[in-house]
Amino acid sequence: MKLEIISEKEFKAYADKSPQITFHQTKQWGELKKKNHWIPYYIGLKEKNTIKAASLVLAKELPIIKKKMMYAPRGFLIDYHDKALLNDFSTQLKEWAKKENAIFIKIDPYVEYKERDNNGNIVEDGINNEDCIKNLKETGYKHFGFNLMQDTLQPRWMHVIETKDKTLDDVMNEMESKTRQILRKNERCGVKTRPIKKEELKTFKEIMKHTSNRREFVDRPLSYYENMWDTLYESGILKILVAEINFDEYEENTKKELQKTEEDLKERKHKYEKNLLKMNEKKYNQSNQQDEDTIKRLEKQLEKIKNLKKEHGKKALLGGILFLIYGNEVLSLYGGSLENLMQFQSAYTLHFEGIKYAVEHGYSRYNFYGITGDFREENPLYGLYLFKKSFGGHVVELIGEFDFIISKFWYHTYHIAFTCYHKLKNLKK
Repeated sequence: MKLEIISEKEFKAYADKSPQITFHQTKQWGELKKKNHWIPYYIGLKEKNTIKAASLVLAKELPIIKKKMMYAPRGFLIDYHDKALLNDFSTQLKEWAKKENAIFIKIDPYVEYKERDNNGNIVEDGINNEDCIKNLKETGYKHFGFNLMQDTLQPRWMHVIETKDKTLDDVMNEMESKTRQILRKNERCGVKTRPIKKEELKTFKEIMKHTSNRREFVDRPLSYYENMWDTLYESGILKILVAEINFDEYEENTKKELQKTEEDLKERKHKYEKNLLKMNEKKYNQSNQQDEDTIKRLEKQLEKIKNLKKEHGKKALLGGILFLIYGNEVLSLYGGSLENLMQFQSAYTLHFEGIKYAVEHGYSRYNFYGITGDFREENPLYGLYLFKKSFGGHVVELIGEFDFIISKFWYHTYHIAFTCYHKLKNLKK
């Protein structure tokens, strides 16, 4: 077998059949990274004319030393269980990387480690890919261990919903009852989603800016989202939805609910007084009290809606999510909401639209993406896990990050320089 640079067409034909395929291993992702000064290479291990393994490998030249660091996003498209194949691929890859003046190649394979349930517990007799880690380490890859927090290039822990061969009702039945209630409530409130156009990217950027300020993370510049759109939108990989509330619809639905409750109360009283309804007095009074409380609540709600309309107009933006769709899954990459209307919990509706898209278009799963592997209540990101967990599905733990060291001297020199740089940067802050 021989490792060689292959055409984008050859790469796509092989990659799209791989069980590990994601948007990370596509020509479009390579083109996007090229805009950020990475050089994309499409490599394949061929036996005669048949590709046995392949990968998009990104390379970036380091300043001063003129050496390259390399990264295969989400790992190689290879059978990691086949040690002989992995060894042959890696041996030839190392020779190629040396010629390209590389220091190391980082990979973070899209391979599940051990199967876990919705609570993060390991499933007995479930998927177990420990041998993939063993094969990589024995082939010369340095493993960075089993981190719990989100301190890797791509999340090692994710939360997903399997949607293959399922109806929307099947998926909804697996959700917590509270999640279904919020979705129905949002529908009554007139919360709807819609895809945005390119000229509305500034709107999405504003959502992300507000969210990053609130949650204290660094958001990307507008140019980053524009580059993503230009590179990924036309192929269908990129989809951005925003959620809006229609206060006119919210008001109309509230009025209808109020009218029905008033009519129910009036009819019950009439039937009871005319002896047309058999009900003991205690139950009768309880039902009336419930309706009277509902009427007061709805009247207050109408007053709030009027004030919201005065402040925001007939419609208001609530939040948005950027989805990346490719291969077997619909993935939620970035998302956020505006603080002033967070009571409408638009994230539920936005994620539900992503789930619905996965079901209706035949994707195998919906990926909420990053969570942590720390399932203790005191974990500051525990709430994020609980939110995603409420939709059903299960936790996915990947096998982690690995470095394939090409030059030991330059690898250690690079890491010393990298550590010093970050210490100085933090000191400056």
